[in-house]
Amino acid sequence: MSQAEPAPAGTTGTTGTTGTTTDRRNPLWTLGLLRSELTTTLRRWRTVALLGVLAAVPVLIGIAVRIETADGSSAGPGGGGAGPAFLSQVTNNGLFLVFASLAAVLPVFLPMAVGVIAGDSVAGEAGAGTLRYLLVAPAGRTRLLLAKYASTLVFCLIATLVVAASALAVGALLFPVDDLTTISGTRISFGEGLLRAGLVAVAVAASLIGFAALGLFVSTLTNSGIAAMAATVGVLITVQILDAIPQLSGIAPYLFSHYWLSFSDLLREPFYWDEVLKNLELQALYAAVFGSAAWARFTAKDITA
Repeated sequence: MSQAEPAPAGTTGTTGTTGTTTDRRNPLWTLGLLRSELTTTLRRWRTVALLGVLAAVPVLIGIAVRIETADGSSAGPGGGGAGPAFLSQVTNNGLFLVFASLAAVLPVFLPMAVGVIAGDSVAGEAGAGTLRYLLVAPAGRTRLLLAKYASTLVFCLIATLVVAASALAVGALLFPVDDLTTISGTRISFGEGLLRAGLVAVAVAASLIGFAALGLFVSTLTNSGIAAMAATVGVLITVQILDAIPQLSGIAPYLFSHYWLSFSDLLREPFYWDEVLKNLELQALYAAVFGSAAWARFTAKDITA
């Protein structure tokens, strides 16, 4: 079967919307589009810089805890154990640095990185003048949008694993590692602790599914990548502020960030799933709503750049 010839530039509107039947029904071509989007995203210096900053956070936390506890005091201001969750347990077991680091980056740093990638996904292409040529390929608007969303989700997982891997390496280097004491007070083997750390990392990455869809929707509203990134991060900050106001506790359970720290329930014995499942359900709802809004906007958008 011969590959379909790209449509002339003058037929961008038609080809960009429908594509050719041969290409649109070829799953290998779809995977190639996803691979291309993911490769492009990961090769950008901005992405490398974001991952570098995220990897540096556990290093800074680990060094700070090591220096502060050199005299035998507890981690946290004044030796009271204040600070990110699990910070006071790091000196007893370096594996806790994974959980402390994820708790530290999840409210702000990690979603900001995801917001930059999601916000720039469509708007950045439009601003650079390459979006039109992607549709001429022919990609089809729906498949292109799905590929960009999927690449953003893969970045969520990669960024989370970078934080976890960095924290695990630093924790093993600066602190003892041994059997893990769960929140419930029971002890599990170090191997099972590593499995729990992997499960927590996946749960943290899944917590960003809804926010990634929101960022993708914002990206379809403008042709300026910087404006889309700023707006997405602005929404993140606004939601975090609303979630922290006690008088607005009635709406808090509906905010995408409300259950982000529920991953701590995966460190209980047995697991406590209630809030973890609520988080996943809320993320799925946000992904459905803003994913649909992004699709409706992008498929009806007049692509001129």
